Amino acid sequence: MRRLLTHWQARAAAIPDPALNLLARAKLRDERFNVEVAAMVATAAPAQHRARAVEAIVALQVMYDYLDGLTERPSTEPVREGLRVTRAFVESVSVGRPSSRTNKCPRPYAEDDDGGYLAQLAATVRDLVVELPSVDAISRVIPGCAARCAEAQVRAHAVAPVGLDQLESWAMREAEGGRLQWREWLFGAMGSVVAAHALIALAADEGATAQGASELDSTYLSLCVLTTALDHLVDYDRDALTGEHNYLHLYATREELAERIALIARCVKERVRTMPNGPHHAVILSGVVAYYTSQPGALGEFARPVTERVRDELRPLITPTLATMYAWRAASALRRELRRRRTVWAS
Repeated sequence: MRRLLTHWQARAAAIPDPALNLLARAKLRDERFNVEVAAMVATAAPAQHRARAVEAIVALQVMYDYLDGLTERPSTEPVREGLRVTRAFVESVSVGRPSSRTNKCPRPYAEDDDGGYLAQLAATVRDLVVELPSVDAISRVIPGCAARCAEAQVRAHAVAPVGLDQLESWAMREAEGGRLQWREWLFGAMGSVVAAHALIALAADEGATAQGASELDSTYLSLCVLTTALDHLVDYDRDALTGEHNYLHLYATREELAERIALIARCVKERVRTMPNGPHHAVILSGVVAYYTSQPGALGEFARPVTERVRDELRPLITPTLATMYAWRAASALRRELRRRRTVWAS
């Protein structure tokens, strides 16, 4: 992962347009942890194909973070323009049988001089994914996964200029007839880049099936409800002070939020038990919840009841992971303090 990030950092530094150059390098610097989490999902891939899966997943996450910045830029038609730009993300995983593998991913973002950065990211993902042994097993599922993720990203960024109605009505349409209520479906769609990573890791498994890919995508859609909801939860108090938009207001009460999120956690825990490689996915679930609920914001006045309900659903699975996360955070805080003291002493 570090080697791959070094490669993409050098590639971003070569972008001719100064604004895009700054954006790409800032995303790689400030959102490195996103890439670390993404690469962790690749541990589900068999060892003989894991390196290729890691490379594809890292490129996909780097592209997603870059597009996150691009779709935040002002536009007179933010939804239409955002969907055009994020076409690269969807096309990069629109893969299938050998007859279609000669198709080149078109350059999707030619208006600005990014030096082909986005096109290279998309081509890298595509070229790697089509060589995974079970690419056909995921070929019908992963484009839809990427599409919902990209559109959720675009519509969320469009809330400020054009309002919330377009996001809510889209989520209601897409969630109709499914297992999740529209609010949970929306949260799952917002975090579905993780589901795309899990599908790439599955494609590295020679025994993967189309049914398994569909079940994995459905399970990770629910797991991504937790990543989005808990992310907003730990930022709730800060967002209230800064005026930042927080989607937890879609729930009428904190009690309703706690009930729904705890239910999702319970459902995901039960579903991974019956999946191939279930224990691995169970550890990913516990890691996600432990990461978010070990943050200081998770124990704030608003967040604490929700945090406790979700943790209760996952005990005892989450207990060792939570202890690890607290130890990791304490070690990180100690390192920061030591760096601060060295700086003071040096000055």
